[in-house]
Amino acid sequence: MYPLIEIKTVPIEIEMKVSHAKLEYTRGTADLEISRGEGGLSIKSRPIKLNIDTFEARNSVVPTAMRSQQQAAQKGEQASYTATATYAQHGQMLLNAKIGEELITKFAAEAAMKDYKPNVGLDFLPSVPPEISWDPGEMQIRYEMDKLNFDWRVDRPQFEFTPGDIELSVTQQPDVIIKYVGGPLYVPPSSDPNYESVDVEA
Repeated sequence: MYPLIEIKTVPIEIEMKVSHAKLEYTRGTADLEISRGEGGLSIKSRPIKLNIDTFEARNSVVPTAMRSQQQAAQKGEQASYTATATYAQHGQMLLNAKIGEELITKFAAEAAMKDYKPNVGLDFLPSVPPEISWDPGEMQIRYEMDKLNFDWRVDRPQFEFTPGDIELSVTQQPDVIIKYVGGPLYVPPSSDPNYESVDVEA
């Protein structure tokens, strides 16, 4: 006798793919920008300034209308002061006069001497010198050196993390294969060409 049935099992097949975790590092970059600021040299010079005021000098030669009026007023004021002083002096002298003293002749002589002014025909014009003043000169020198400007632009380093992954896939399903390995069955058994009778003793 040999087995008539053959049983075969097919195991399950599982494929597993594993992706490891990764940490990627990106370096930071640094950029440098250099710019130049130009300096310079500047010189400012101001020469001596001469100021000449000839207003009074011209007025001494040809006075203006206002100045003529002022001079006339001053002369009149001075003449009144002089006349007042003279009259006061004369009055004092008359009070103290002695008999027979010729005061009138003396007064006339003094008045003639005051009014007498010798005229030689010489005079200095203008009688008032011009006013002269000056502002001192000035020189300013300014020098500025060139400048270098540094502009740094730095990017920070970056980290990128990729987590791990596990992927499972079934490539073959489990199975049970039953196979009949025996010969054909005949009914009745005597119809089998290879049938052998079996003797049974009573």
